[in-house]
Amino acid sequence: MLEKVNLKRVMIKEEYKQEAALLEERLGLLQQRVKQNKLSVLILFDGWGAAGKGSLISKLILNFDPRGFRVQSFVAADQAEQRRPLLWRYWNHIPAQGEIAVFDRSWYQDITTAQLESSLSKSELKRRIQSIKTMERQLSDDGTLLLKFFLHIDQKEQKKRFEKLEDNKNTAWRVTAQDWKRNKHYDEYYRVFDQVLTETNTDYAPWHIVGGHDRYSAVIDIYRTVADEIEAAIEQRVEKLAHPVVLPPQIASPEGFDLVSVPKLSQISLSKQIEPERYKEELKDAQDTLKKLHNKLYRKKIPVVIAYEGWDAAGKGGNIKRVAAALDPRGYEVIPIAAPDKNELAHHYLWRFWNRVPKTGHVAIFDRTWYGRVMVERIEGFCTDEAWHRAYREINEFEKELSDWGAVIVKFWIHIDSEEQLRRFNERQNTPSKQWKITEEDWRNRDKWDQYENAVNDMLQYTSTDFAPWHIIESQDKKFARVKALRVLISAIEDRLDRE
Repeated sequence: MLEKVNLKRVMIKEEYKQEAALLEERLGLLQQRVKQNKLSVLILFDGWGAAGKGSLISKLILNFDPRGFRVQSFVAADQAEQRRPLLWRYWNHIPAQGEIAVFDRSWYQDITTAQLESSLSKSELKRRIQSIKTMERQLSDDGTLLLKFFLHIDQKEQKKRFEKLEDNKNTAWRVTAQDWKRNKHYDEYYRVFDQVLTETNTDYAPWHIVGGHDRYSAVIDIYRTVADEIEAAIEQRVEKLAHPVVLPPQIASPEGFDLVSVPKLSQISLSKQIEPERYKEELKDAQDTLKKLHNKLYRKKIPVVIAYEGWDAAGKGGNIKRVAAALDPRGYEVIPIAAPDKNELAHHYLWRFWNRVPKTGHVAIFDRTWYGRVMVERIEGFCTDEAWHRAYREINEFEKELSDWGAVIVKFWIHIDSEEQLRRFNERQNTPSKQWKITEEDWRNRDKWDQYENAVNDMLQYTSTDFAPWHIIESQDKKFARVKALRVLISAIEDRLDRE
């Protein structure tokens, strides 16, 4: 791709002034339309050292009201960031609807310069490229406009700029030994850049390569591209809202994942119980085992993600409490998930879960999860049919990222029947100390039991993967359920430790 760029193009000053004035006014007006139409805009700047990223970003953002955009600069991941998945720190800075975010470098540094400077294996490089393409597709599908600029200069021009920076004591600090090394091995970096640009140049997130030798033409190229792409994205968004996609009721099975067969809820026997005297003994034994395993997890820096879903009043809270009791309080967090707030609704639905991914060696226990997308949001109409149909694949991709990072993923569906739920609801309603546990929403959800059961069966069918299978926990007897969940969790952790 890089060889197609004309680096000799020059724009005269008067022509630049005239065109820039028109585009600057256009960009300022477009920012207001971005806000009005709740469009999320993410602009990435990458390219050669000294190609002019900083000055070009400065020129671009002068056209915007500072209350509607932000600039985020990314350098190599620090020690804390290295304890999270590769894409975690980038997800944290994804713009909300109606906002513009500009990234000075991005996830591309993890697959370009990292190839030559971090000894990436071919398999890891391939995985990272796929992860990035997946992330960009997910953001694009959700309505985010992704604009990717690569600023290109040749070896001779880069050397000249480095020398000029070094000649000034106020800018000499900007040129490092690593910069000179990259210039010396320019051809190797050129090959890597060109390969990555080609592999990640997609319909939903194409690259815009800008010649950086002439500043005037570079500014105009960027201004015009940003303005044209924002206008087109707004028109597309308006059209999509006016004519939403209506999908057939049949769900397409997510491709590319090895699914594990899970029985339908109606096929699960709920007669399992545990004797009271055995319960205390087995509970203590399981908690003691889990406590020892937690120490090993911390020492080996293996993260654990536990996802709890289930019927209202099925006993999730008590189950979580028994798991948490076995863990070091400094090494776990219970994360209750309620309806998304205003800021969360303005982001991709996975954004708030990416933000809560644990550090290596730590345990995150989610009390309700990202599966709300294919249950309550599907049934209550809080998202489009297109969005929840798409979510099965997106969820599998999210969990695959966590698994590839090294996380143990354990997913529980806490199961009871309709009659038992009614009995527990009535008990809560008639017990003053438990009345806070029952709400009008619980009763409304109960009226839609059959709809929820169908949605859960779909969820189990399409998202039980070999790296993150579902475990149905029979909770008609809460004590049986607590011991079983602990045993399943212990088994998953031991399997992971054995692979170490």
